Amino acid sequence: MPAFVLHVNGTAKSVTVSDPDEPLLYVLRNKLRLTGPKFGCGLAQCGACTVLIDGATARSCTLPVSAAAGRKITTIEGLGTPEKPHPVQAAFIAEQAAQCGYCANGMVMAVVALLESKRNPSPEEVKAALADNLCRCGTHRRILRAAMRAATSA
Repeated sequence: MPAFVLHVNGTAKSVTVSDPDEPLLYVLRNKLRLTGPKFGCGLAQCGACTVLIDGATARSCTLPVSAAAGRKITTIEGLGTPEKPHPVQAAFIAEQAAQCGYCANGMVMAVVALLESKRNPSPEEVKAALADNLCRCGTHRRILRAAMRAATSA
């Protein structure tokens, strides 16, 4: 069985898998118990499984664990804590930008990646960064407000 070292949220984790093509999402959720990334579509189309790989958004539902080995992986659990949330998480809380919460992981991770590459994005740039993330509850306006709040507070 292949073993890989994953650098997740600042900590090296050794994992053994039966298949090197096993999706990173399954390893994060089932082996490392990091349940922030969600299984949504399994086709990299909804964004619920989004993580950061070396600072860029990646869909963990289709990314083989072997492709993530040795790279810097950040999940939503690695951003902040309930006591001290990341500024993007705090903005989402302040704007009540989650209804069912299923899309929140992907939305937050996309905004974090955007703000790491561009400090003061326009609303159009935020919309473009979130375009590939689906929200079935229709909280898009609150999500956009949260992203803009995080941009101005960062």
